[in-house]
Amino acid sequence: MSKTLTLATGLLLFGTGAALAHSNEARMDEQAAQIEAGRRNGAITWGEGRKLRKEQTEIARVKEVLEADGKLSREDRRVLYRMQDKAEDNILSQSSDRWHRPWWVPRFVR
Repeated sequence: MSKTLTLATGLLLFGTGAALAHSNEARMDEQAAQIEAGRRNGAITWGEGRKLRKEQTEIARVKEVLEADGKLSREDRRVLYRMQDKAEDNILSQSSDRWHRPWWVPRFVR
């Protein structure tokens, strides 16, 4: 009985770790999509989009550095989550400020 319980617990913990790793990637993808949607509808200006994408690039770079040893510690994940929280706040702030691309100005590049 205890072997079955131990195995079930191990599988549950392994699955949770994989889900956390996936949620980090999914969150990065979601934030990139939010930035692009804001650029498309004009809520995020060209300069704001550049800054927000630069912030996303920085998060990805930090993640690579933290994963250099092959795994993310609890503190490493905490650092990434804080950075992503700040990025999410910045995306929301930039998309809801009063700076918008006028409808008649074409959208440039990314």
